[in-house]
Amino acid sequence: MSTAAAPLSLVHSSLSPDQARRRELATFLRSRRERISPEQVGLPVVGRRRTPGLRREEVAQLAAVGVTWYTWLEQSRDIQVSAQVLDAIARALLLGPNERSHLFSLAETQDPAPITMCPTITPALETIMKGLEPLPAAAYNSRCDVLAYNRTYRHLITDLEAVPSEDRNLLWLAFTDPTWKRVLLDYEAATSAMVARFRGAMAEHVAEASWKSLVKRLRLASPEFEEKWQRHEVGLSSHGEKRFLNPHVGLLHFEFTHLWLGPKVSTRLVTYTPADDETRERIERLHAYAVEVEEREVEEREQEQAQEQAERQAVRV
Repeated sequence: MSTAAAPLSLVHSSLSPDQARRRELATFLRSRRERISPEQVGLPVVGRRRTPGLRREEVAQLAAVGVTWYTWLEQSRDIQVSAQVLDAIARALLLGPNERSHLFSLAETQDPAPITMCPTITPALETIMKGLEPLPAAAYNSRCDVLAYNRTYRHLITDLEAVPSEDRNLLWLAFTDPTWKRVLLDYEAATSAMVARFRGAMAEHVAEASWKSLVKRLRLASPEFEEKWQRHEVGLSSHGEKRFLNPHVGLLHFEFTHLWLGPKVSTRLVTYTPADDETRERIERLHAYAVEVEEREVEEREQEQAQEQAERQAVRV
């Protein structure tokens, strides 16, 4: 007979989802407690220890919580756990970033100091985006910041290189740049969905200054955003269709796809695939325009560098 561990859903099949979650939380806490020696946390070793690791009362002491309360937690009791207490337990058990995230997920409590997700913009990702050309492609995070993009996407709505890096945010551009309102067709539905997705994502970041600052900035700058924000609608990122009235090649109709770049719903690569033959032909022309612009910029930079070098040589003479 196989001794392989059964999936969690099968092990706890007779339990309710909430009971299974509490049991998994209890098992996780015990496993982390048993791997830590008193010496690791600066506690004296007193008497003979019949079990490995820390005792429950020692964890309670380190986390400054009641022994009975912590024991109930390891016994899968149905008790309320605050974020502050979980934070103290995570520190007492020397949990790493992934273990801490797992603890808060099992407790269904928001982490007051969440892991900052790496934007995951690597040279390899930039190569992938360039390889997708002529299709537009861009990488966003859950705050709607545009982290990277290929040459076609640069000119999809407006020239993103002309936008200050701190303003390259989909929400900010959609609600404050008149060009985006003209180019982004189905504007009302598209921006309503953007705000709903942003509110849904913000549930994990409500205490973060950068998120609160963006919301405040948008509410002050755009009554339209404020009205949509007050609806309290919540959405998730999904695939769909978008239409753009591009200033260089005309109407573009796309199907867009989200490709997640990390273990959480955060940074994603979004690709735009032509939904019809007209868009396929026009996107080729937009890409050709983007390449031409880039080549011209490279040539201008080379000329400027040559001129600066000539001027430096003239000064030395």
